[in-house]
Amino acid sequence: MPVSAQDVLPLQERMGGDTRFVGRGITAAFLDSGFYAHPDLMTPRRRIKGYYDIMSGKSGVEHLSDTSDPSAWHGMMSTVVAAGNGALCDGRFKSLAPELDLVLVKVGSMARVRHDDIARGIEWVLSHRAQYDIRILNISCGGDYEATYLTDILSRMAEAAIREGITVVAAVGNAGHLPNHPVLPPASVPAVISVGGVDDAGNPKYGRRQSYHHSYGPTLDGLQKPEVVALADWIAAPILPGTPTKAQAEFLAKLDQTPDNELAKVIGENAGLDNSLDEALHRPHYILRQIIAGRLKDQNVINEHYKKVDGTSFAAPIVTSVVAQLLEANPALTPQLIKRILIQTAVRLHNVEVDRQGWGEIKPKAAVDRALSLKRA
Repeated sequence: MPVSAQDVLPLQERMGGDTRFVGRGITAAFLDSGFYAHPDLMTPRRRIKGYYDIMSGKSGVEHLSDTSDPSAWHGMMSTVVAAGNGALCDGRFKSLAPELDLVLVKVGSMARVRHDDIARGIEWVLSHRAQYDIRILNISCGGDYEATYLTDILSRMAEAAIREGITVVAAVGNAGHLPNHPVLPPASVPAVISVGGVDDAGNPKYGRRQSYHHSYGPTLDGLQKPEVVALADWIAAPILPGTPTKAQAEFLAKLDQTPDNELAKVIGENAGLDNSLDEALHRPHYILRQIIAGRLKDQNVINEHYKKVDGTSFAAPIVTSVVAQLLEANPALTPQLIKRILIQTAVRLHNVEVDRQGWGEIKPKAAVDRALSLKRA
């Protein structure tokens, strides 16, 4: 089993995706607490087509260069997992849909994303669907409470988006450890593709695929959720520039490549970045190596630009990238057909209760093949 985040493999290797389709010509909207225009989305082609903050009313991609917003990291990570091209890692950690275009809608902050604000975000997406040709909506955040989809405003807005031809993908949440493991709107909505998680220990060769601690049904309306599961652990995601986390990752990555006889010098020149290393400055180099390895593991650092993350917030974007592949392969697909394809081609995990996994783990290549077969029919 992996011993550090540096062992994380690319999604392509772990999922067996179909490299013929990359989300070209498809636009997905993302609702999240905040965003940042990461190079993996902006070079060599700017693929963020629009941005709107429902909290402040600000719009325009120029607002996505602020690294001081503590809420920016979550949406930055989710969008890069779905659509990043690996610009800062020579393509190693690119997504399954590295040509996918994006429209980003800020619906809260890290302190809170409110139920009704997510609904307002969906309403904005509906109002601008035609302008940006939005075909997919990814929601890696959830409402404040359980609710019936028959009357709940957030649920009704999600259903309205699907009726307008937008495939809605939602993270089911990470509350599987709670006694009632609640599934909140919009993941609880019948027509939404609700996504749970799989943990493969970072490498399929280990032969260990188990359920992530995601939420699962029945919902308040008696519906079983999630429908499908996708990788939710050992995911490579970018680190927000200009933050203490980024500075420490750069420091640790540099030390990992520094010769033994120069370790003390480099640590001394960067005093204050890591207390444990500062205190061990005069220890033998093999002790310093042990501390560095431990800090890399503790901080989930892959390299100076990326770290290991987990959660259904990242499983959902992986499904969104597969939906983008399906739409590129067969643009005529409806949200209903897309959901059916993902369900029909999913494979159930052994030794995981059906309640926790729905129809099973998504299989990107099998799903694309099914989409192509429907196009030829």
